[in-house]
Amino acid sequence: MTPYPAGLNRTWLPVCLSRQLKAKPLARQIAGVPIVLFRAGHGAVAALEDRCPHRNYPLSDGKVIQGALRCPYHGWRFDGAGVCVEFPGAGEGVAINKLGARRFEAVERHGAVFVRLERADASPELVLPPLIGDPDHDHFWWTQRPWRGRALDALENILDPFHTNFIHDGLIRLSARRQPVRQTVTLRPHDFEVAYDQDQPDQGWMSRLLEGERARSVGRYLPPVAFQGRWEKKERLTLCATAFFVPETPDRFRAFGCWTTPKGRAPAWLKRQAILAFVRAVAEQDRRALDKQHATMAAFGGPRFKSGPTDRLAAPLARLYQGEALEPAVDGPHIIWL
Repeated sequence: MTPYPAGLNRTWLPVCLSRQLKAKPLARQIAGVPIVLFRAGHGAVAALEDRCPHRNYPLSDGKVIQGALRCPYHGWRFDGAGVCVEFPGAGEGVAINKLGARRFEAVERHGAVFVRLERADASPELVLPPLIGDPDHDHFWWTQRPWRGRALDALENILDPFHTNFIHDGLIRLSARRQPVRQTVTLRPHDFEVAYDQDQPDQGWMSRLLEGERARSVGRYLPPVAFQGRWEKKERLTLCATAFFVPETPDRFRAFGCWTTPKGRAPAWLKRQAILAFVRAVAEQDRRALDKQHATMAAFGGPRFKSGPTDRLAAPLARLYQGEALEPAVDGPHIIWL
């Protein structure tokens, strides 16, 4: 398996939150490619290769002067299109377009900045997962420093409910009080979802305080690196979480999450604080688990997985991650204990 998922370079990926990109340039990385982000003319976002074409100095160490990014080594200055607009010491009126920096497509939407390394002819515009930016809902983004591990393992972790009785014991579910749940997997050619129907809500503190009487939850894998989870009462959506696991290197990824709730009596800022109070703890538990998993795989020369009777999602996840198509099918419902 390749270290990066199929189609990653042609996919719009979040690289930072809007509030993180201010006056200073920001260094990021996608699939081993160093990128510098900055605000060009009129505050528009721009993304260039983080390498001055002159003497290969990191442009992210520079400054933005009149909407163009200046390299601190020799002062060459590049606009948002990558055109070099200034050659200090060369005199007036000197412009050589062939000496520009490599530019990447970048757009800013709903509080996040997205970059695509290569143009995809089939889908030239950014299309986000459902609900993100929907005006009838409240939204907020959250991100952390990069995690050690593979994006593939992070996707399997967030799709897998069985670790929650142990890694998140007490927060999401209780290992000592399992209950029957009906699991149904729906496969489509280019994505899949898994639904969990239950007669009683989960017993963890996060589930009890944020969700109430949950009746159904649905997790959907959106290749190559996105996941969307929906938690629902009998009559309406309670909570939606959309996660992107953006590979920076083969063994490091940066996670971005967009949390969505229906508008109601509670103000958006209060819901944000309530959700983050639990999400920070859950994310730290997952971070430690994935870090230890990755260290163990490295010690033994790579992953050596054996799948058990509850691992119904591993195979379709791996196939889509590698760019293969699935045969449409519905598997279930199966009675599982969570």
